[in-house]
Amino acid sequence: METNFIDYVKIVCRSGKGGRGSMHMHRAKYVPKGGPDGGDGGRGGHVYLRGNRNYWTLLHLRYERHIFAGHGGAGGAAGSHGADGEDRYIDVPCGTVVYDAETGQFICDVTQDGQVVQLLRGGRGGLGNKHFATSTNQAPRYAQPGEPMQEKTVIMELKMLADVGLVGFPNAGKSTLVSAISSAHPKIAGYPFTTLEPSVGVVSYRDSRSFVIADIPGIIEGASEGKGLGLRFLRHIERNALLLFMIPGDTDDIRRDYEVLLRELTTYNPELLHKQRLLAITKADLLDDELMQMLSADLPEDLPHLFISAVTGYHITELKDLLWQHLDTDERLEAHAAAIVHRDKDLSRLHDELSAEGEDLDLLEEDTPEDDLDTLDDLEDFEIVEIE
Repeated sequence: METNFIDYVKIVCRSGKGGRGSMHMHRAKYVPKGGPDGGDGGRGGHVYLRGNRNYWTLLHLRYERHIFAGHGGAGGAAGSHGADGEDRYIDVPCGTVVYDAETGQFICDVTQDGQVVQLLRGGRGGLGNKHFATSTNQAPRYAQPGEPMQEKTVIMELKMLADVGLVGFPNAGKSTLVSAISSAHPKIAGYPFTTLEPSVGVVSYRDSRSFVIADIPGIIEGASEGKGLGLRFLRHIERNALLLFMIPGDTDDIRRDYEVLLRELTTYNPELLHKQRLLAITKADLLDDELMQMLSADLPEDLPHLFISAVTGYHITELKDLLWQHLDTDERLEAHAAAIVHRDKDLSRLHDELSAEGEDLDLLEEDTPEDDLDTLDDLEDFEIVEIE
């Protein structure tokens, strides 16, 4: 199904090649043996990544698979410097992570609005022949070529920036909670996998304070192995400072469901174990006080929990207080200030990942422009040798 939320793209980027130096000899009336005056070539254009808070998906890159910077211009006569190639800036939403598509190696992470990261460096321009004139070689007829361009196929992943990430099975009431405590309006229905793409809401708190909450599609047992929606959306909770596990109160075994969810997260990324965790037992309007006490006795002692009902508003205010209590710490600031440790991609699973994301196509360069050819106007810069 087509969606405007694109959080995974594969594109080809290329920097510009450097312009060649000129081998021009100075020619002017009344100036015999003017000597070399060839200028330097211009540098090739760089390719940059730039964080832009006005973007929230990678949709704009889905339709621009090839991003090429301009080539540097050749040097000219009278020491004229060649024009520098045009730089290309790729605007990406904050939270974008870039990997090498061939090796799976992590390249960079863009987390701040206006942050600029150089992805590919343009080639340096070649030196003109005026740089090679010496006392013994006063008319050099050679110059440096420009440095070649760089080309790389990259994978861009968007990992949403939020304070609280909701984790739960399908139909656990995650979307209902987001709609109840924020102004977001995610799709809500009585069947599993209603949420097919992540949604974000801003939760207003006391004294004009607020925090951001993210809802991802439901997780099922075996998600870390690709079942259900698999790993596709688990990446969005890697940046969250706090994980709120949501389990319905009418489930058979709350503790078992919590352990299954935790196991899936740690299998995907063991570092998620170090994040703060809270447990919200939803649909509390179906439970009485005695049953709540019985269920509480079987829950892990080191895990703060709260019975809530987003439909009736039961304990919603208390939930906000509990979330803010755990967020209003130095860990929240550190979670946003410090970059998370990104693992390189597993090459053995990279093909399956690309297939699942619909990005397993080969980005052929049949539509790419040919390299700029040297123009015939500069043929006079070369020494012409007649062969008898």
